[in-house]
Amino acid sequence: MTFPPPKTESPAQRFEEATAAARDALERLIAAANEAGWGSEEITAALLKAAQFLSDANKRDPDPADDPSISDAPAREQIDHGELYD
Repeated sequence: MTFPPPKTESPAQRFEEATAAARDALERLIAAANEAGWGSEEITAALLKAAQFLSDANKRDPDPADDPSISDAPAREQIDHGELYD
């Protein structure tokens, strides 16, 4: 799915553009969900819940790309701690 780039720098106009683009994308997504057997009400409720989850996550960590990867974290010593493969 593609999303159009903003056409303006004005915050109010960008919000209106983003809202229209998001609505178009959601209408296509809901139509695809309907074709797959999901009801409009249940998929809309699920989308609202998912959007709230993403909004909350973004508030907690606005740029997760800056977080260190798990593989960069120091490994903890595991020998003799009851692991299957010491």
